Amino acid sequence: MRPTTLTVYRWELRKLLSQKRTYIGLGAAALLPVIFVSVMAFQTGGPYDAPLGHNLRHTGIALTLVVLTFASRFGAQLVTALVAGGIVANEDSTGTLKMILTRSARRAQILGGKTLAAFTYVVALLLAIVATGMISGVAAWGFNPVVDLSGTTLAAAHAFGLSFAALAFYGVPLLAIAAFGVFLSVVTRNSAAAIVGTLVYELFMEAIVGLVHLKWLPHWVLSAQFDAWHGIFQTPTVWSPIVRSIWVSAIYAAVPLALAFWFFLRRDVAGD
Repeated sequence: MRPTTLTVYRWELRKLLSQKRTYIGLGAAALLPVIFVSVMAFQTGGPYDAPLGHNLRHTGIALTLVVLTFASRFGAQLVTALVAGGIVANEDSTGTLKMILTRSARRAQILGGKTLAAFTYVVALLLAIVATGMISGVAAWGFNPVVDLSGTTLAAAHAFGLSFAALAFYGVPLLAIAAFGVFLSVVTRNSAAAIVGTLVYELFMEAIVGLVHLKWLPHWVLSAQFDAWHGIFQTPTVWSPIVRSIWVSAIYAAVPLALAFWFFLRRDVAGD
């Protein structure tokens, strides 16, 4: 039976599980909330100006989302780039990609499986943050109600569920970052160049939003979409930034992925 995209996806997951960088990234993500709680234990103030930051020291449920606010500026993209940027380039540089292409799987299936594996890593990254964030936060400050961004008090169980919805919406633009990393991994054939290029891509968009003061600009820049989850923690829920984030992120993901497939299907990899 011919292998499918899901077959390649399983191959790629096994490869990720065998790589040290996979566990380094997940470990770093899992440690972020723990470090955050530890630092706050030695000070009386806190980042109360961050969205939901006013809840810190009153309930642990808000910790994960406060940590994501800081991670969205660089940390989450860095860990994503480490995997997505090397998903193709690592094997290209070592010559093992030629061997993979001799299998009966089609090139589109190979790149599709690698892309799905990179996206799965992003999901695992976010789950690592939320798991340790909830555990360390609740252990430090309890499972108590949350005051949302509109000043409405949410029951602890309700806020807990909303946290996972917010995490999902946060993950949408992060998947677009991963898509750009896959594109650079295909085009550059160099994992270091792909990783650095992905980070420069994100930092460039951050710089644009910070330096160019146009009201409409954040609606179209990918880096600004990491804040769309704020709408979940408003009463009533503000859906417009969330919907916009989904389709804007989809465009930022679709274009580099389409180019990645175009290059990968036409490139003379086996003949290099």
